[in-house]
Amino acid sequence: MKIKILVIFFLFYAQIINADEYNFTKIFPLDKPWGSTFVNDDKILITEIGGKIKLLNLKSKNVKIIKHDLDFLEHGQGGLLDILYQNKNVWISYTENRGNWKSSTSIAKGYFNDETIGFSNIFRADPPIDSGYHFGSRLAIKDNYLFASVGERGKGMIAQDGSKHPGSIIRIHLDGSIPKDNPKFLNKKEWLPEIYQIGVRNPQGLTLSPFDRKIYISNHGPRGGDWFGEVKKGENYGWKILGWGGKNYSGTKIGPKWKPGFTKAIQYWVPSIATSAIAIYKGKEFNDWNGHALITSLKDKSLRKIDFSDKKNIKEKIIFKNKIGRIRDIQVHPKTGKLYFLSQDALWLMEKN
Repeated sequence: MKIKILVIFFLFYAQIINADEYNFTKIFPLDKPWGSTFVNDDKILITEIGGKIKLLNLKSKNVKIIKHDLDFLEHGQGGLLDILYQNKNVWISYTENRGNWKSSTSIAKGYFNDETIGFSNIFRADPPIDSGYHFGSRLAIKDNYLFASVGERGKGMIAQDGSKHPGSIIRIHLDGSIPKDNPKFLNKKEWLPEIYQIGVRNPQGLTLSPFDRKIYISNHGPRGGDWFGEVKKGENYGWKILGWGGKNYSGTKIGPKWKPGFTKAIQYWVPSIATSAIAIYKGKEFNDWNGHALITSLKDKSLRKIDFSDKKNIKEKIIFKNKIGRIRDIQVHPKTGKLYFLSQDALWLMEKN
């Protein structure tokens, strides 16, 4: 009995220490924000699912609403999604209105302006679908390539059909043109030319590692089976042949966690934590985390750190839980290495105490 009480005491004490290790500051209130990107050390662009693009000055706390001409549809999980800034250009993924309640995960590009941005589409996921579910979508740039995750819109086996975009990772050039070494032009003749990998469900995390220069992804499973893994050219993550350890919402079995012939994720979560945005950390503030993956969560409301340097010995640690609510996005400050999060209703800063 004494040993049990002692163990409980030490667990409680450890939680108190961990809770005091970091400082959280709510910087600015927001309305269902989705994506964010640094313009410079002081300014950050933020999308709200309802259609607003906001430019926030972290020093002055001044916020500007940038006008745009996107024909978006706020429907279920859809609206304005991810946003990415580089070299005075802005890319945005969004739920495009394709008419009669049909929509697609689309990507547009525009020249950055702090008053108005005129966007032009460079990608549309076809076919358009009447569904408010599973749009994805995150963006990442590697060299002259734009990677994007496209959800399967709740249509399951469409993710196995390379002649359709939903349920895939796409790779295009920054201007929307198609790389000549994409899988279609090599050994996947039946795939659409933009598709780089298939078999994903609702991938809401995508990032470029500044260390190994690989693209990493997180993906929502159904009832269980969330995962973190690597984007691999011409491969297949298996949805909905594989269940990744999860089940249908009715409780019925989907398929095995993994089997040969499909891409194997680095880490799985059963039950689901509702994985959201991810980052491979590089910075000063938490320098002992360099090279580790930071995984945010909606359902679990947590930040998890994964050391995946040894794939046979994955080390996962919960950094915090239930501090700022459901976490939609994460950004590492380009200069300080401090962490910025989007919750359901605010932009937050996390730093060491």
